[in-house]
Amino acid sequence: MNPVSRSVIPLPLILAAVALTAACTTGTAGPNGAPGAGSTAGAARIPGMPDPAAEPVPGVTAAILFDLGPIVTDTGGFTLYRYDKDTVNPPKSNCTETCARTWIPAKADADLVVTGIDRALVGTVTRDDGTEQLTLAGWPLYRNAKDTMPGNTSGQGADDAWFPAKPDGTKVLLTAETWQADDLGI
Repeated sequence: MNPVSRSVIPLPLILAAVALTAACTTGTAGPNGAPGAGSTAGAARIPGMPDPAAEPVPGVTAAILFDLGPIVTDTGGFTLYRYDKDTVNPPKSNCTETCARTWIPAKADADLVVTGIDRALVGTVTRDDGTEQLTLAGWPLYRNAKDTMPGNTSGQGADDAWFPAKPDGTKVLLTAETWQADDLGI
């Protein structure tokens, strides 16, 4: 399967960018017209946008890929997958050691960020190594090491067991044409 690069931009980030554009401000000036406190001269970073160099805050976000429909990403925009060989009741990850180097467990902590997903569906599971992993509807969630940019879905359908998660915890099985046709009512 050929990886396809896609852009995923969560709705809150789009709204933040629109608000910043509409405000048309460059910050406040300090004494003698010099940049004021909080200004980072030469920085191209937009407030509210994730820092690409920082590790994402643990959490899940609903996003829409044009060709796959609704999916779940981490807070950095990277696709989160579920594994058909995991168990849901009780939640258990069956991806360990070598598997966990390719399929990176989505980290969980007490300050979990949940955007656009029913909070009741989000949980955690303690892995065999003692770390906490995010779950959605009981399914442990993972990032694929081959996804190098937000929106990549190179792990879709891998080994007929790995699939991007939908916001309700089910898996994405639709092809591009099927989702677009359903969305357009064709």
